[in-house]
Amino acid sequence: MTLVARRIRVTGIVQGVGFRPFVWRLAQELELAGWVRNDAQGVEIFAQGDAAQMDALLQRLRSDAPALARVDAVQAQDEQSETLSAFTIRDSVKGRSSTAIGPDVATCPDCLTELFDPPNRRWRHAFITCTHCGPRYTVTRALPYDRAQTSLAPFPLCPKCEREYRAPADRRFHAETTCCPVCGPQLELLDAQGLPIRGDAIAATLTLLQSGAIVAIKGLGGFHLACDARHAGAVARLRARKNREEKPLAVMGANAISLAPFAQLGNCERALLEGRERPVVLLRKQPEAEAVLAGVAPGLIWLGALLPTTPMHFLLFHQAAGQPAGTAWLAELQQLLLVMTSANPGGEPIVRGGMEARERLAGIADAYLDHDRDVVARCDDSVLRPLDQGYQFIRRSRGYAPTAQRLPFAGPSVLAFGAHLKNTVCVTRGDEAFMSPHVGDLDNAATCAFLDETVERMLNLLEVRPDIVAHDLHPDDYSTRAALAFAARHDLPTIAVQHHHAHIAATCAEHGHSGPVLGLALDGVGLGSDGKAWGGELLRLYGPLCKRLGHLRPLALPGGDKAAREPWRMAASVLHELGRNAEIGARFQARGADTVATMLERQLNCPRSTSMGRVFDAAAGLLDLSSHMKFEAQAAMLIEQAATRHIELHGWPQAVENGWSISSEGQLDLLPLLASLDRAPNVDQAAARFHATLVAALCEWVTQAAQAQDLRTLAWGGGCFLNSLLSSGLRQNLERRGIRVLAPQRLSPGDSGLALGQAWVAIQSLEQ
Repeated sequence: MTLVARRIRVTGIVQGVGFRPFVWRLAQELELAGWVRNDAQGVEIFAQGDAAQMDALLQRLRSDAPALARVDAVQAQDEQSETLSAFTIRDSVKGRSSTAIGPDVATCPDCLTELFDPPNRRWRHAFITCTHCGPRYTVTRALPYDRAQTSLAPFPLCPKCEREYRAPADRRFHAETTCCPVCGPQLELLDAQGLPIRGDAIAATLTLLQSGAIVAIKGLGGFHLACDARHAGAVARLRARKNREEKPLAVMGANAISLAPFAQLGNCERALLEGRERPVVLLRKQPEAEAVLAGVAPGLIWLGALLPTTPMHFLLFHQAAGQPAGTAWLAELQQLLLVMTSANPGGEPIVRGGMEARERLAGIADAYLDHDRDVVARCDDSVLRPLDQGYQFIRRSRGYAPTAQRLPFAGPSVLAFGAHLKNTVCVTRGDEAFMSPHVGDLDNAATCAFLDETVERMLNLLEVRPDIVAHDLHPDDYSTRAALAFAARHDLPTIAVQHHHAHIAATCAEHGHSGPVLGLALDGVGLGSDGKAWGGELLRLYGPLCKRLGHLRPLALPGGDKAAREPWRMAASVLHELGRNAEIGARFQARGADTVATMLERQLNCPRSTSMGRVFDAAAGLLDLSSHMKFEAQAAMLIEQAATRHIELHGWPQAVENGWSISSEGQLDLLPLLASLDRAPNVDQAAARFHATLVAALCEWVTQAAQAQDLRTLAWGGGCFLNSLLSSGLRQNLERRGIRVLAPQRLSPGDSGLALGQAWVAIQSLEQ
């Protein structure tokens, strides 16, 4: 036998996922000698043996990798053989990091089997975990991913856990968060004053929930506020205390079967719910949901739902089921349904620690189910919407972030500060772009501080010193001010990227497209390069350059930002544009309607905007679907669901004849379409015709530009593409005309993906 020795480097998400024991088992099977260890770059392997066995090792490092791993590269170089008789696992080596930490994932089936096995020493252990499941990002302080650098460091392993931790054949080998009831964190239930409640914490928490109490429950990335979803009074109190009037709440069930009476579940929906990421999934309501789950998602045809993520969640449902032995109950219908919403005063970041919870949630929570394992990083729930072909991110956070987006080439390191709303941060390193979990709307000091905290955490965790800082064009956004301040402190250059340019660039980055492309950006608002409010833009991108080819006809916003919250004002704006100003007062009979008519007539405090979001608002206002929004995009959601009801029963209607026009300068005028909506006798049908006409108009607009620019690829972005009727209808129509569509897949089309676009423009600007 010819002895072959190789040093192998494996990069990607290969720490905290059981990769070293996986390599050890492979080496035993292939009869190889050598060693494996973690270092700052990923996993390093020295192996020697027969040439065929070595080739098999290299192939299987990719093909057989653990479920939570993501292998980006396997590189090998020949080495001199050594005198080795076995294959071992060595201690980690620290250094400048070029690896990454994986996201948090739900409890695995093996751990659930132990959790509900009475003879097992981890029976009902609220912190059960192994290399295949549990927290990663939210407990890690630094890389390499070792226990000493996680929030489990204060919990020394007991002898039994230590033996498992040191045994390469055990699934808990170097499972950095492993523990048991003897050596792990402990649950504690506290009342509203912070005093301990005696007895079993899980049993007492369930009793409180079933009696109508609101309990703050510590999860992976922070606390949830929970209550009994069937208890209308508890749901109403939660809304009142959290000042959340009509915005939908998410519901957690024990399993998909328990959600089925209240939501339609196909294969895609089940796969998303049961996946290890455990996002909130938007499901179509069943008729029974409105009555049984009163107040959870009032007036909407969709219900946000998720399944248990942590052992604590599972234990609450297990308690409600009567503590049965085994896991068979997990496949049976369970009656308990819990509202699970982020624990925060309205608009602020999710609460992370126990002391913080008792301060910030005072007057909201009746009790706190806490524990002594620190949450190192806040991380809110991800939210997904199933589509005909896969799914769409509404919010990408827990379970998915900060997994890297692979770029088509390596470039300088960029720190991008993202948007003012739905903020996330992007850090690039080589050919990877790391998107932070959800930060939120930068409308309050707490969220602004969370942005600063997230920037420092991402840079420290990835050990990146940026070469350039990217930000939005708007000078008054906190994200812009924070970016400029950071750059000044570190003596770094900056680049301002126009909002809609960044939307399209994010889609291009995701698809690795750096050539010329048409861009269609449809959203609420973003500062344009001319200093005006944009939001319905047809663009041409090439590398870091962006040219505006066209835009929607501008509409006046009576009252400025107030018009974005009161759709009747946008409807009034349409009537004014149609020469029907005199009808506004009587048509809406809202306080101040006559004043708004005067404002429009005299053009006082009526800035104009090309926003597609405001077109949706105007349509909803004209159809009397919404006059005052209780949460962002409520009007757009209501008109979409009205259209959905009609289309499901009758199919897509014909577009409104002559419902739009396109000027020689590239301006798309939708005023005829909006005029057709006023006082429509059948609201659902009119909403469907609105969508059909919008799809037809946008398709013609893009097709004309594609011919003029000699381009056959379109990238789109912006929050309006969260409307599934618009996005699916437009894609089908464009593809029939031979236009290739690039749409966001791994990120939301809304503002939470903007940081990636800013980073992509910055990289290309430095490369040229």
